[in-house]
Parts: sequence; C-alpha cells; structure tokens
Amino acid sequence: MQRVARASGGFAYLWTLMLVALMGTALAIGGELYATAARRDKEAQLLFIGHEFRQALGRYLQAQGSGGMAQYPLTLDELLQDPRFPGAKRHLRRLYADPITGQPEWGLVRLQGRIVGIHSLSEQRPIKQGNFLDDDRGFNGKGRYADWVFTYPSDLHTGPQAAPPPGMARNPMTGN
Repeated sequence: MQRVARASGGFAYLWTLMLVALMGTALAIGGELYATAARRDKEAQLLFIGHEFRQALGRYLQAQGSGGMAQYPLTLDELLQDPRFPGAKRHLRRLYADPITGQPEWGLVRLQGRIVGIHSLSEQRPIKQGNFLDDDRGFNGKGRYADWVFTYPSDLHTGPQAAPPPGMARNPMTGN
C-alpha cells in the first residue's frame, strides 16, 4: 500500500509543475497581447489627436483676423485663444499630450516661423504600416511615430512641390 501512495504523490507533483508552466506561458502570451492592444490604442489616439490639430490649424488659417491675411499660428497656445480676435475664438479645445510619449511636448513643423504641423517625438516603430485615410497616406511604411506629420493641408509636408497655402509666400532662398 505504501508504494502506491508514493507513486501517485510523485505524479501529482509533476502535474502541478506542468500546470504552473502552462499558466506561466498563458500569462506571458496574455501580457504580450495586452501590450500590443495598448500600443494599437495609443496609435489610434495619436491619429485622432493629430487630426484634431490638423483641423485646428486649418480653422486658424481660414479665420482671417483683424489683419485680413491668412496665416498660421506662432504657438500652439494661439489655437486655444486666437489673439487676432478681440473675443474668445477657439480653434482647439485643449492642448493634448502625445499619447505615445505621454508628454505634452510635440515636434513642430514650421514654415516662415509659423506652425504648419505637429508630430510625435517618439522614435518607436509603429505597428500600423498601411491602410491609412487619404489625408494620412504619407504615413504608409514610416519607420517611427515621429514620421507621422500632421500638417494643414495634409500634403504640405509630404508633397514633392507642395505650394504654400494662400497668404503664405514661398521663400526663394530656402524653397519654404
């Protein structure tokens, strides 16, 4: 009788070890799936926020203030409170933080000292590499989030010979 009890006790120990190993593997796979889903969510947030900034830059450009000339903002804060108007004129509700880095800083794309676009400062490789909206088609195959540049108009930064928007003259010395 004693031999049977010892033999079954050894099998129970082996089954317990196998169960622990399987649980560890399942947790590792689950953790990887969660991390990937979290990165995809942050990418979706970056695209949403980038579109918000793009639209705000477009509204700012089209809202000709007291000077009557179409121009881009000098700072991102001008999207919150347009200084060209005496009353409260908002083009953006709030300044969003970069969802990839978690920081409030953005890379700024400037033309003649004025902000024409923004981009993330992250050097990470994006998961999404294709199937972007038409305005974001320049993001296809980009190697890092910092290459996802949101300008108004959307092809200002990516177009080979993009013409400046109305009211913005091209500098013949720099091509900008």
